[in-house]
Amino acid sequence: MSTATVKTNVKHGIQARMSRIERKENRKGLNKRKKGPLRWVILALCLVLAVLILAPLFLMAINAFKTPADYTTGSPLSLPKSLYFGGLVNFWNAVNFPQKLWNSLWIAVISALISVVLSLFNSFALGIGRVRGSSFIIAIFMILTMLPGEGFIYPLFYMFNAIGMGNSGWTIVIIMGIINMAFGTYLLSSVMSTFPREILEAAQIDGAGRWRTLWDVVFPIMKSNLAVLFIFFFIWTWNEFYFTLIFLVSGDTQTIPIAIASLQGDRIMDVPTINAGSLISLIPALIFFLIFQRTLTKGITAGAVK
Repeated sequence: MSTATVKTNVKHGIQARMSRIERKENRKGLNKRKKGPLRWVILALCLVLAVLILAPLFLMAINAFKTPADYTTGSPLSLPKSLYFGGLVNFWNAVNFPQKLWNSLWIAVISALISVVLSLFNSFALGIGRVRGSSFIIAIFMILTMLPGEGFIYPLFYMFNAIGMGNSGWTIVIIMGIINMAFGTYLLSSVMSTFPREILEAAQIDGAGRWRTLWDVVFPIMKSNLAVLFIFFFIWTWNEFYFTLIFLVSGDTQTIPIAIASLQGDRIMDVPTINAGSLISLIPALIFFLIFQRTLTKGITAGAVK
């Protein structure tokens, strides 16, 4: 083959490659132009959704700083004529807020920890331990998450009163811990069922038992998922109203949601004080969420295996 022929072939090859690259870039540019308007539409929809979500919080905030007379004579949508902090003071003193805050905090934290630990153990046994009938057991956990609390409130009420725990925060810790554990087990079992067997077999060859495999192999990989579950369980327990209303009957054991509900009487309702109480009760949960926001985002976006 002559030198001229080789040069011609190389030239044609380079031209063909440049043509393919140019066509590819043109397609990318066309896709970007097509996605451009769609992105603005999605952004507009997200802004509308954000406004709808923040609207109740805005109404709660502006009504928390109104006087009762200002709220009665004006509209709930109107801005306060002056900042009134009497509602905050009245709520703080009426319900003994520091005690209610402590009750809500320790119940939510301990209940969330119990749920996460039990979910980890159960999902490890069902998803990795190859327990017989694991699919049936997971189905039972899924059914438990679907049952309403009203369906088994009577046996729980009778049982805890029989053992002297009818008015104890530990009752809520146990109930919410078990209910949230059912959801956590169902969720983590599906994740651990896809756990690479090569990693587990390598740990077994190195002489790791079940306990060491759980804490040295599975737990470091599942930390992000467990952190997300802890945040969700904390918020769910913090906002729990039905079981706390039934079991926590004395003021020294009640939580913040019950304290807010106690401000509403049969015929009298101080709306500014209730809004002020709701605003104060929202702050601790909001701070908790902001502290663990990065962990929540990382846990949601992280895969099951790193």
